[in-house]
Amino acid sequence: MSTASSPADSARLARALARFDEENARDPNREIVDGVGQPYELVYARRLTDWVLRLCPAASEVLRLAARCQHLCRWTIPRDTYPMTRAGYLQWRAELKQFHARKAGEMLREAGFPEEVAARVQALNLKTNFPRDPESRVLEDALCLVFLEFQFAGLARKTDAAKMINAVQKTWKKMSPAARAQALQLPFGPKEKTLLDRALATGS
Repeated sequence: MSTASSPADSARLARALARFDEENARDPNREIVDGVGQPYELVYARRLTDWVLRLCPAASEVLRLAARCQHLCRWTIPRDTYPMTRAGYLQWRAELKQFHARKAGEMLREAGFPEEVAARVQALNLKTNFPRDPESRVLEDALCLVFLEFQFAGLARKTDAAKMINAVQKTWKKMSPAARAQALQLPFGPKEKTLLDRALATGS
């Protein structure tokens, strides 16, 4: 998944990641990290990058870029701009995918990246070739692991057990064996561990 990169390529990657971080730092929503409120999407992007690198330490430039911009400026299209129905939710998610990919592509082209790099990042954002594409598989695994590590507990506090079990089962089905093994090592609380055990017992 990785090819040797020159110092110029490494500098280019660092600049692009910094630009994505600048955009996500504008998020007015906050995530508490070590007792300090930080821009939610900035935290999310860095967590996603961290998981990509844990799963694939030799991740390519394109995969690192895609991880950092997967939810680029997501707060600008709030959920309540679409009907609060299942159909509305699916419309919202579909629009978000297109928005993230479009904005990421624009930023990469403006930064001087070749068209093939921008297009490849967009394809990963859109999950065009999932699960056949190995890099798309890594990115999806990382997305699932961010959910399980950082979002699962909070969602479980406000969602009934049956819905949570269903959500975990859907997440689990998208994950590779390697990612599942990582998930089983996460320090879940008693409630989350019970939900996970029930999901796996009834979903097998």
